Amino acid sequence: MKLTATAIKTAKPKQKPYKLFDGYGLYLEVRPNGSKRWRFKYRFEGKEKLISLGTYPLVTLKEAREKHHNYRKMVDQGINPSEEKKAKKAAIQEADTFKYIAEEWFKRNKHTWSENHAYQIYRRLERNVFPWLGKMPIKDITPQVILKVLRRVEQRGATEMAHRVKSNIGQVLRYGVGIGKVERDFTQDLKDALTPIKQKHHASITDPKKIGQLLREIDLYDGQFATLCALKLAPLTFVRPGELRHAEWTELDLEKSEWCIPAKKMKGRKKHIVPLSKQSLKIIEELRPVTEYSKYLFPSIRSPLRPMSNNAVTGALRRMGYSSSEMTGHGFRSMASTILNEQGYNSDHIERQLAHTEGNSVRAAYNYARHLPERHIMMQEWADYLDSLRSTGKEKDGD
Repeated sequence: MKLTATAIKTAKPKQKPYKLFDGYGLYLEVRPNGSKRWRFKYRFEGKEKLISLGTYPLVTLKEAREKHHNYRKMVDQGINPSEEKKAKKAAIQEADTFKYIAEEWFKRNKHTWSENHAYQIYRRLERNVFPWLGKMPIKDITPQVILKVLRRVEQRGATEMAHRVKSNIGQVLRYGVGIGKVERDFTQDLKDALTPIKQKHHASITDPKKIGQLLREIDLYDGQFATLCALKLAPLTFVRPGELRHAEWTELDLEKSEWCIPAKKMKGRKKHIVPLSKQSLKIIEELRPVTEYSKYLFPSIRSPLRPMSNNAVTGALRRMGYSSSEMTGHGFRSMASTILNEQGYNSDHIERQLAHTEGNSVRAAYNYARHLPERHIMMQEWADYLDSLRSTGKEKDGD
């Protein structure tokens, strides 16, 4: 006989638990303390199983029957309701973890970063945060828990990295605040808890004689040919190391003598044009038969589907004997900026060629070709000047 709402409501507790059956395995269990629980007993793969459907009166008779009906359909389809319920619970719990929310934040924002920057952010989280915070419910994260993670990074001597990790954790937490998963960004409480970063500039060579010596030593580099070409192009183009190693053949317009870097690869997310000097074009043509099998000018030695390591150019400089306090891959930018400004070139032309971000983002989006004819002239004269330093180690007469 089917249960009725009245029978359920008036059911009194007894000394021992007892059951009121509704049919097809659905019943209400009445406990000695007066609590009433809905249960569904079923057989799956030859074994008897039991699943809870909730407590009465929070779950009414009608609601219990609806749940029971759905679970019976699952059994008929070969699905174990108990395992399905556990899986859904686990999925809900996973959706509240720091890693799940961090990956959701990353997917929603990665289109605003260059490919290399996005890679660095995720790798930073993967190596420094996920092993310790990844499985933790984001609502349980405290300033002390975060600081413990950051201290691990500091103990490696990576003070600057610790600050970057803190920044990324804060971004994830602020996203979590927005979607209602956590109350606030607790990294704000750690403002003075980390060792301050000692401001430093990228090491660079700006003395003309030393530049000449560097260029001659680059010509003698006996490592991978693609790395040699990257070393030669670095001072000629003075782009960021990440932009150089991600260069693709399809981005080159050799008829115009230009390399057009798409916005997604640029730090400022704005398209950038690099005028290519005759010297740059010669290096590119020498490189083509060696690496044209890949979409990248400078592919990884392990896979043509990836660009060379972000440490390739700097690593080559180290093998050539230049320490981190003398020269870096990024230092070619400082070299060009310093010398070109000293030689009196228009600062607007130099800044545009360095792709320094403008304050007006709308204007900057359309200024990738600004001063392009003048920049073509400047880049060719810069390449010629480097050739003069390479051949003599001295500045040209009159410079």
